[in-house]
Amino acid sequence: MSKRIIVTGGAGFIGSNLILHLLETYQEIEILNIDKLTYASDLSYLKDVEEDDRYTFHQLDIVDRKAVHDAVRTFKPTGIIHLAAESHVDNSIKGPEPFIMSNVVGTFNVLEEARNFWTETEQMDSARFHHVSTDEVYGSLGSDGFFTEETPYAPNSPYSASKAGSDHLVRAYHHTYDMNLVTTNCSNNYGPHQHDEKLIPTVIRKAIKHDVIPVYGKGDNVRDWLYVRDHCRAIDLAFHEGKSGETYNVGGHNEWTNIDLVRTLCDLLNEEVGKGPDGDYQNLITFVTDRPGHDMRYAIDPAKIEEELGWQNTQDFEADLRTTVKWYVEKFSL
Repeated sequence: MSKRIIVTGGAGFIGSNLILHLLETYQEIEILNIDKLTYASDLSYLKDVEEDDRYTFHQLDIVDRKAVHDAVRTFKPTGIIHLAAESHVDNSIKGPEPFIMSNVVGTFNVLEEARNFWTETEQMDSARFHHVSTDEVYGSLGSDGFFTEETPYAPNSPYSASKAGSDHLVRAYHHTYDMNLVTTNCSNNYGPHQHDEKLIPTVIRKAIKHDVIPVYGKGDNVRDWLYVRDHCRAIDLAFHEGKSGETYNVGGHNEWTNIDLVRTLCDLLNEEVGKGPDGDYQNLITFVTDRPGHDMRYAIDPAKIEEELGWQNTQDFEADLRTTVKWYVEKFSL
């Protein structure tokens, strides 16, 4: 399969972990990382591969159609893994326009430039486009059930609506132009390199500074947590072995209420850093007004990718969470 791969958004959380995974796994591979370098990007995560001849970085905004055109024509990819996206739900509520531009218009630009190039070079059958998306496009679950690939879309935030729009574009390009496409929709990722705004890094950052740890509502929203390196293996499998036109859901079989996760993080910090204020970091937990349209529960059934592609979630949640805590404690203590 593809040996010259463009990774969009490769300086972000999942993208940087994916690039490291691909370079570690495949010797005969060349990767072009294109990233706008927003507040959520950090090239330092890729410092270990900066001198690798197989890796190149180019700063560009996928909303800039000409920049995407030039990158595709210069690098001549045989595959694209598309992760670039605005992803912070709270920011999408405050200002949705960047999400529409990046997630919808940007995805269109990458799709269209890939389609044009692969059509001209007669690679439409062999070149592969992989679109990485989220479980948030499905909306909110009740106390029972799981999202599957057949779950109807019901996005509830500007962010999830923009990702749903990009998913539909990708589907349309397969059915209209017969592009060789796959999509993956994942549950909440955790691990090193995640931006400070997300739940787990926020808890750790606030705690070690002895700041208030904010928890929305009563903290009873449920999320399915997936270690980022397990997600990267799933992307790798779907990209190389997934059936064209198919969607694969990737989840961790690992549901936690927000408040239980926050308390567990506090317990780990008590062990790793030393007891928090008044002997326990849990004393910093403060419930705050819930955000608008906050989905109650996400949970994914990954049976399809497990049965068809042989993917397995290998995470040891307690061990991986402890590794994650240690990584952020070191980062925030510098």
